[in-house]
Amino acid sequence: MSTRNIVRFWEWGKKIICVGRNYADHAIELKNAIPSEPVLFLKPPSAYIREGSPILVPFYTSNLHHEVELGVVIGKGGTAIPQSSAMDHVAGYVLCLDMTARDIQDECKSKGLPWTLAKAFNTSCPISDFIPKEKIPDPGSINLWLKVNDILKQSGSTSQMIFSIPFLINYISEIISLEEGDLILTGTPKGVSSVQEHDELQAGIDGIVTITFKVERKS
Repeated sequence: MSTRNIVRFWEWGKKIICVGRNYADHAIELKNAIPSEPVLFLKPPSAYIREGSPILVPFYTSNLHHEVELGVVIGKGGTAIPQSSAMDHVAGYVLCLDMTARDIQDECKSKGLPWTLAKAFNTSCPISDFIPKEKIPDPGSINLWLKVNDILKQSGSTSQMIFSIPFLINYISEIISLEEGDLILTGTPKGVSSVQEHDELQAGIDGIVTITFKVERKS
């Protein structure tokens, strides 16, 4: 660990690596095949927002979706990290929203194009405060939930993930070296749905953290 403050990793971390379709029920609800290996995409650090700032709907989408996820904050970098020692590289966690322009993603998928416009826009990665590793002794068995205007939309357990956190750290670091301050988004359970301007999103990890964000249209 360096002297940089991992608790404020979003200020200096270099990348956000996201795992798509890591919950079978979510893959099915979007009519995607259940993957045999992780589906990866990236968000830039400019996607981060914190509570008190709004989620801004990009001008080019009319179907913005919420996806609640557990984020894994890397505290010690590495390449080809073995699964057996992968958790030694984890500093802690955050609760994240992977905001997705679903209509744009569908269009990109149909054309065989990258998902960047759908996933990487400003404010597409709302996050909670940093959660120290010891607060979540078993990240493979916690409950995530999300409400829109106080109506429960998503509820699932990380035990439903197809690929575990140690597997993901090993798999990703074989391809993309992990660095201190990087964030891995581990996928979302079923129940994603569209949000509108002025909606309020509240999400939580049972017994650990809750976050609240408002949706606004970019002026």
